[in-house]
Amino acid sequence: MKHRLALAVAIALTSAAVPAFAQTSTQAPSAVNNQANPLFADSPLPLHYPQFDKIKDSDFAPAFDRGMAEQIQEINAIANARSAPTFENTIVPMEKSGQLLTRANTIFQNLSGADTNDARDKLDEEYSPKFAAHFDAIYLNGPLFKRVEKVYEGRDKLDAESKRLVEEYYKDFVRAGAKLTDAQQVRVKAINAELASLGAKFSQNVLKEVNDSAVVVDKKEDLAGLSDEQIAAAAEAAKTRKLEGKYVIALLNTTTQPALANLENRALRERIYKASIARGSRGNEFDNTALVSRIVKLRDEKAKLLGYPTYAAYSVERSTAKTPAAINEMLGKLAPAAVANARKEGAELQAMIDKEQKAKGQPTFQLEPWDWQFYSEKVRQAKYNFDEAELKPYFEMKNVLENGVFYAAGQLYGLKFKQRTDLPVYQPDVMVYDVFDSDGKQLAIFIADMYARPSKRGGAWMNEYVSQSGLFGRQPVVANHLNIPKPSEGKPTLMTWDEVTTMFHEFGHALHGMFSNVKYPYFSGTSVPRDFVEYPSQVNEMWADWPSILANYAKHHETGAPMPKELLDKVIAASKFNQGFATTEYLAATMLDQDLHQAPTDRIPEPSQVMAFEAASLKKNGLDYHAVYPRYRTPYFSHIMGGYAAGYYAYIWSEVLDANSVKWMKEHGGLTRANGDHFRETLLSRGGSQDAMVLFSNFAGHAPQIEPLLERRGLIEAPQADDTAPAGGEGETPKPKEGGSK
Repeated sequence: MKHRLALAVAIALTSAAVPAFAQTSTQAPSAVNNQANPLFADSPLPLHYPQFDKIKDSDFAPAFDRGMAEQIQEINAIANARSAPTFENTIVPMEKSGQLLTRANTIFQNLSGADTNDARDKLDEEYSPKFAAHFDAIYLNGPLFKRVEKVYEGRDKLDAESKRLVEEYYKDFVRAGAKLTDAQQVRVKAINAELASLGAKFSQNVLKEVNDSAVVVDKKEDLAGLSDEQIAAAAEAAKTRKLEGKYVIALLNTTTQPALANLENRALRERIYKASIARGSRGNEFDNTALVSRIVKLRDEKAKLLGYPTYAAYSVERSTAKTPAAINEMLGKLAPAAVANARKEGAELQAMIDKEQKAKGQPTFQLEPWDWQFYSEKVRQAKYNFDEAELKPYFEMKNVLENGVFYAAGQLYGLKFKQRTDLPVYQPDVMVYDVFDSDGKQLAIFIADMYARPSKRGGAWMNEYVSQSGLFGRQPVVANHLNIPKPSEGKPTLMTWDEVTTMFHEFGHALHGMFSNVKYPYFSGTSVPRDFVEYPSQVNEMWADWPSILANYAKHHETGAPMPKELLDKVIAASKFNQGFATTEYLAATMLDQDLHQAPTDRIPEPSQVMAFEAASLKKNGLDYHAVYPRYRTPYFSHIMGGYAAGYYAYIWSEVLDANSVKWMKEHGGLTRANGDHFRETLLSRGGSQDAMVLFSNFAGHAPQIEPLLERRGLIEAPQADDTAPAGGEGETPKPKEGGSK
């Protein structure tokens, strides 16, 4: 949900502000920048593609102010209308309201995630509580709610999509507090405003702490094990920080850092790992423990005001899981097997350490978290006779995108792509493509923003600058964002296998947005429950190592030679390797999220108790294996301080659906236009216009089963494979979209 009134949810997902709707000034907006401000009107560029070359940071505040004032006037006109409430005079005008605010804030939030700066950070802090107040003024507008309620009572006379829209709006109002007393509504407004401010601050702290925690290395010899290109990139990173002659290992927002897989210097590995896990709890200006405590307490208070026992119960009510109990049951089935597998893997790594140390005539040492990636690569090489570095020369970034990701979309859905360089971009290395449907007509514009930069938040995600809507006659402009380290000048961008599958994953989200074919903006694209949104993107990962797709893009960047079949066979054979670790680190973060948001009021941690609470959560859930930390620790767990609060389970929940769907695809012939068209028609094009599980059933023909997921992750023995079915890209760790995905 990301348009008009539903913009609040988009704000929550992108900036960690909370969906809420708020008092704002209703005076007429000033005429300042009326002519010059490019945000005041729809962009004249194709498909209303943003005018990045004309938009200045100083344009946002006037657009926000005018946009909120205009929407309040529009809403008041609906609420105070004398005519009897109908769908056409109440719900449709609400969908159409706030176009300026939607346009300005969508561009702002997307740029703040992809390329922030001090001015944008300041705007985010200033306007997050104002947006919360603005949306409170709408959703807590008594006369407006009465009109919505009246339409809701007569909804059975409407067509299916319109009826669902009324039902969703009604739920939005009730969940925002429309049925509370005046005094309770005043408190909810205050909570929403404070949460919005705290969420913005948390997000900014995470990014600043990542940059502040980068590890400086004095000597090149300490980087033994890294490739020449990685060392050159570390030198370049140091140069940008005015540290000539030194090397900087930049951190990603995950706990585990890529350099740990190759660095031979164990002391440096330890430094990097400890720098990573200390982020947000160091007692410095970016310490997030007090923010975490306050945010969770405020969420709990709000949930209880609205009649829910915990924030988790409030958060997942509209998901496909429905209840925390259902989530706990599923996670409880996975955790013991995952940890058991991780401990077996750890024993193999310890044996490798013991063997190596004995051969060197040196005392052995206990496997620690900073050793895991390094020795797992050694075990992988011993077991499967290849290492990840062998793959990278075959994965040049643009080639993977155009001859892998795009090629798969062409084979499955008939899409064609053409790069264009005439549209403005916000960073010179951003690429733009026209997307054409199988009938030759333009379907969308796709923005590819692949490189990491200090101004960009961590992770990988998709967002939309323009969302499809029949009501407005809009076609989508969608963007994918990754954080691939940029090589030094003139060097090719060579990707890891994990980055390749992430690219396929995020493009699955892009397809969900581009194929949207709904009337109302409320339902457009990825406007589906959080525990469903990751599902189509995870399905798209299967094409990464589908033989005919991989043969089209896995070619040596210098010679053009295809990846040897024996190397691919090893990659596929190793697909379940290290899945105990991958599943355990993910589940540790997931169950921590649930524990925080299911905690009774008197058990919510104080600032000084946040890290102890995390440790207790790991112990309680049997996930306190010393060698595997959570994928995200609490103070840098951006997902759950933003739009995935009590929702990080969504990745594994969605993977149940994904595993079922991959199985269906294979059983029905794999990579065929018929399968692609069926997936598009029954699911990808429907957005949120139907119940998510109905959409899944329409596609798969049955309810989801957990066994395919357990088989994929090596947690149960798989049945004998069908020799005629090509191997799919199964077994990868879920990639946070966040944030989203979106």
